[in-house]
This record gives sequence, structure tokens and C-alpha cells, in this order.
Amino acid sequence: MQSENPYHVHRTPKQAAESLGVSTTTLRSYEQQGLIPDVPRVGAGRRLYTPTHMQAFRSLRFLLAAYPIPIAYSVMRKIRERKIEEALWALNAEQARIHTEKSRITEVMRQLEQTDFSKYNGRKITDSMSVGEVSRIAGVNPSAVRHWEKEGLIRPRRNPRNGYREFTPRELRRIIVISSLRQTVYFIEAIRQLLDDLDTRNLPAVEKSFRVALEKLNLRLERQYAAIAELMRYIGMLEESPGTK
Repeated sequence: MQSENPYHVHRTPKQAAESLGVSTTTLRSYEQQGLIPDVPRVGAGRRLYTPTHMQAFRSLRFLLAAYPIPIAYSVMRKIRERKIEEALWALNAEQARIHTEKSRITEVMRQLEQTDFSKYNGRKITDSMSVGEVSRIAGVNPSAVRHWEKEGLIRPRRNPRNGYREFTPRELRRIIVISSLRQTVYFIEAIRQLLDDLDTRNLPAVEKSFRVALEKLNLRLERQYAAIAELMRYIGMLEESPGTK
């Protein structure tokens, strides 16, 4: 005999929370933020979650495990408003973003293996570059470069004549590595160790960090597809119950 699917029966808030492994306060918060359809009331005004609500909750939990919170919330609101195509394109844009991130990491790995570092992204590298120049070469905002300097991750020298920052190829390399791994290497100390390995040309350690970053991106991609699968089930259930809002 098949076991009962916990996401395809009607549930009280307490039962739903237990099935999902969250608190009733969390479920209530999702309701108040407009992330799921309106919840019907039965007998004495008691709230009861339908199978569609349970699938909405499940979809949201999967989205939160795979996407940034703002994107997950925006997608759930769009689906609640029946803006299905907008929601799916938003998820597609995020997948395109991590594809770009993966391509960048792969390219940086290839560049780091080369001994010639006279050019990057088709731009010439010199022994003395301004913050604007290294920002353009690395493809990051100057504000990000200044932030990493405050964190002690890069240490540009100062021109004794005018006090302007001057970046060497060494600092540019560090900026490129930081910008490539900042989404997957979350701890400053881990980045510092990686940069030390880069300076000492400990390439096996550097390559290991990049491989870990790629593995994290692969895991995120898998979670995204799992979330999309749950979301498509939710959308199908909504289409079968057009009265649900």
C-alpha cells in the first residue's frame, strides 16, 4: 500500500508546519507577504491549507534553497498573480547569471595557468595602473576594488607625487581572483589564504579553490532545477483550480 503524500492532503497550520519542518509563524509570515494563495476558512474561521497551498509552500522552500531570497519571493508573488511567464523568465535570468559566473571562473583558471600576464580581456597590463584601469580590466566596479582594499585583500601603492593609488599586475591578479570567487568563497580568511597561495604560485591550492567554486555552482544549478520542478507542479495545480487566488 502506497504511503500518503503529505503535500496532497488538507492540513491545519500545525499539521502543515510539521509536514514542512517549519514553524506556524513562518507559514503565517509567508501568507502575510503574499507568497501563497489566500487561505480558506472553515468552521469557526479556522484556516485550512489545501493541496495547492502545500505545494506552494514546498515550492517556496525549494526556491529559497536555490535562489536569493528576493528572487524567490518575487517569483512566488508573480505566480500568485498568475504572471507565470514573468516568473519563469526571472528564474531563467538567474540561471543565465550563474552560467556567466561559471564561464568566468573557468576562464580565470585558464589565465592563471599561463605565465604571460601582459594582457587580460584584451587589455594591456602595465606595471602601474589606476583604480579605473584595473576595474575595467577585471570587469568590476571601482567601489568594489576600494572595499577589498579596506578589507586588506589588496594593497595598492601610493604615488609619492600625487597620492593616487597605483596597481601592479600582482594586485590586478588578486582583484580578478576575488571578483571570480566572491560568490562562492564566503569567508574573508579563506580568500586571504587563496591570495597568499596565488602570490607564492601555489597553483595546485589555487586550482583546488576554483574547483570547489565550480562544484558549488554545479550544486546550485541542481537545486535550481529541483526548485523549478516543484514550481511547475504548483503552477499545474493552480491551473487546475482557477478559483484559487
